[in-house]
Amino acid sequence: MKELFFKLLRFMHRVFEELLHIERRLEPFFRPALNRFTREPTAKVIQYLINFRRKDEALGLAEEKHFDWEEQANDDIIKLMAEQMRGHFKPGAYERGGNTKTHGIVRATVTVRDDLPEHMRKGIFAEVRSYPAYVRFAGPGPDVPADIRDIGFASMSLKIMEVPGEKMLDDEKFTQDFPAICTPTFVTPNTRENAKLQYWSLHDLGMIYFFNPLDSHILDFFMQSLWNETILNPLGHRYFSCVPYLLGQGQAMVYSYAPKTEVVRDIAGAPFGKISFNYLRDNMVRTLDEHDVEFDFLLQVQTDPHRMPIENNAVRWPEEISPFIPAATIHIPKQKFDSAAQFEFAKRLTINPWHCLHDHRPLGNQSRARLRMYKELSAVRLKMNKTTHFEPDGSEVF
Repeated sequence: MKELFFKLLRFMHRVFEELLHIERRLEPFFRPALNRFTREPTAKVIQYLINFRRKDEALGLAEEKHFDWEEQANDDIIKLMAEQMRGHFKPGAYERGGNTKTHGIVRATVTVRDDLPEHMRKGIFAEVRSYPAYVRFAGPGPDVPADIRDIGFASMSLKIMEVPGEKMLDDEKFTQDFPAICTPTFVTPNTRENAKLQYWSLHDLGMIYFFNPLDSHILDFFMQSLWNETILNPLGHRYFSCVPYLLGQGQAMVYSYAPKTEVVRDIAGAPFGKISFNYLRDNMVRTLDEHDVEFDFLLQVQTDPHRMPIENNAVRWPEEISPFIPAATIHIPKQKFDSAAQFEFAKRLTINPWHCLHDHRPLGNQSRARLRMYKELSAVRLKMNKTTHFEPDGSEVF
């Protein structure tokens, strides 16, 4: 009976996915205008409904709350994601469990601005200077699909180098990692709910997590849907940390990367012709063949512990009470980045938000889970690929 039930769910799930894939091909022709007029008003309504059900935990600024379910939830997530990786990849070709498909890894420079307010001059932002960096642009997991058949998700992960000071992890001495994704809120509010999502994802039924009538997460689904869309060029989208970090002791922040440069945005073959398997990489190549690209590195400081929570990452911090402030510029120069050697380098690279200064320690239960989760899943990937972890310094030659 259970097997028959799962077969029915998978059939319904496949129908939904195929309809979504058709919609993804049509989106470039209507989504930009739809976003302009409906995204923010709709997000405000969804966030009001999410907040309506929340209770005030009476926490202070940058204060965390530990839960008795955290360890079990993290155990479940690691087990489920490792099992999923084993089911999707073969030894020697293991990819990451999340943010799986690498569209490109590029060289960059991060330059701290000279007009940053004094209370935000902490950690890497303490002084006006430039840092070398790598930036990895990636798609969703756990597969490596044709770009047009993904779920409308993208990530931009920054690995800053030559960063002095004691780090939270000892496997890298001079790096500071800042991962980000294309939605301003995380797909799950906490690790307990994330474990449920991983369970359904393992069974290729991720949508059931959101629409389960006995345990609905439909508001999170609609919030994600506002930003999950057909990606046109990873170099031209905005990205968000989704989870908070310290900005010096006693002060919390979230961050965002906002594009400043016009980039190639057309998809050859859309809507229903043949589209390149890696059209996102193709558009990145075309863009960086022609000119440099820049992003603003923006910070938003927590000013209200309830309206800007640490432990619930489904809540978007309101900009009307604390706007994003430009803190640095990410400059990506014209370059060639699509060699086989450079993509092999990307497979060895470990992006972990706990590669950080103490002034930028990740906050909240989902970040606490990442401390062990990222380490253990990265170890699985490196072991199955018979390679080892290493710390880049920017001198790598491809």
